[in-house]
Amino acid sequence: MSEPASISAAIAGRYAQAIFELAQESGGLAALEADVGAMTAALAASSDLRDLIASPIYARDDEAKAVEALARAMNLSAPMANGLALVAEKRRLFTLPHLLKELTALIAEAKGEVTADVTAATELTTAQAAELAAALKEKTGKTVKLNVTVDDSLIGGMIVRLGSRMIDTSVRAKLASLQNTMKEVG
Repeated sequence: MSEPASISAAIAGRYAQAIFELAQESGGLAALEADVGAMTAALAASSDLRDLIASPIYARDDEAKAVEALARAMNLSAPMANGLALVAEKRRLFTLPHLLKELTALIAEAKGEVTADVTAATELTTAQAAELAAALKEKTGKTVKLNVTVDDSLIGGMIVRLGSRMIDTSVRAKLASLQNTMKEVG
């Protein structure tokens, strides 16, 4: 991780922890989760919002007004709205993507959930995804949410990343292993 990215993540982590604790104390984790989802979608959809958080040309007051209007328009919960206002006041809006990622992780941890990144050769059916989630839940003891992407270069099978663990059952990996074995023999 580059230094500026790690600094942004560290700053965002402190704000995320504070917002999370305020939401948890007020019993508003469900509202916070909805806010995080809405803000993530807004950030992905709006180039104006991305420009606002990334550009240093906006004055502190302009950023604060924009965040206040955004919070009102999106009907954000008090911990999220106040947290974003503080982030804007301190000129830390550039950390918003990291802040949302940290909040997502804190909420998932509080709910006893983990996210598995799955790269499959073909789109998983609903039944396959449910079966994979159930198998991972049995291994981890936690509810597993799947983040599935498709990569047809795998030829077949899938790669599952859960925390620091990775399981690669792709045909591409098996062919690479066979190729290495053949090199060792010859």
